[in-house]
Amino acid sequence: MTFTIITPSFNQAEYIERTIQSVLNQVDVVLEYLIIDGNSTDHTKHIISQYENRIKLISETDTGQSNAINKGLRMATGDIIAFLNSDDVYFPGTLKQVENYFSKNPESRWVYGKCIIIDKQDHEIRKPITWYKNLKLKKFSYRKLLRENYISQPATFWRRETVEEIGLLNEDEHYCMDYDYWLRIGAKYDAGVINVNLAKFRYYSNSKSGNNFKEQFQDELRLAQKYGKQYPFSLLMHRINYYKITWIYHLLKIINK
Repeated sequence: MTFTIITPSFNQAEYIERTIQSVLNQVDVVLEYLIIDGNSTDHTKHIISQYENRIKLISETDTGQSNAINKGLRMATGDIIAFLNSDDVYFPGTLKQVENYFSKNPESRWVYGKCIIIDKQDHEIRKPITWYKNLKLKKFSYRKLLRENYISQPATFWRRETVEEIGLLNEDEHYCMDYDYWLRIGAKYDAGVINVNLAKFRYYSNSKSGNNFKEQFQDELRLAQKYGKQYPFSLLMHRINYYKITWIYHLLKIINK
């Protein structure tokens, strides 16, 4: 069983080496690592070049994160695929955990695990949010997924044949391409669950999620409405959850000022 990990990147010199090392330091797995860089203008390409014998690099202008990831999905040869953004990291042993899961569950098409939230200095933050998501993710339910996105993207993996069936990411989605993809896969296949920490999601004020959380949650509501028309109660709950989570994030932003 082989892995393809895709890292989309643009001007992430501050963090990308930690991301790269967390991937390349995975042990006892066969790994293809693709970095799709949007022609960065900072020191990103110099950092990546230090690992050129262990990665495949595409550095060219793209139309956004989804477009970059799709370039990697088209190139991917691994049995198991995931994308890890250029400021997030894996826990040691993550890929082996995923390999063991898929080996024991050959019928499973995709799986997710736990993910903690870290700051710019790698310190864990926002533990109540992590606790809440961990409570939700214990068992996959499509209706529950329509109510709110409790799946952490850095801790999610799927078989390559899933891409062949479901297709690529929607390049019109710039904040919630992952949620769109989970809803498309989840409509056909239940996700498996690995009940351990697999990844660390980096949150900071000028990150894509940190700076645009309201737009992100608005897009999640729109996507739930797109895919869940036959589940009106789930859509009602998602609308309630939208107001709840935006209020919480606004409060956290005030507290952390």
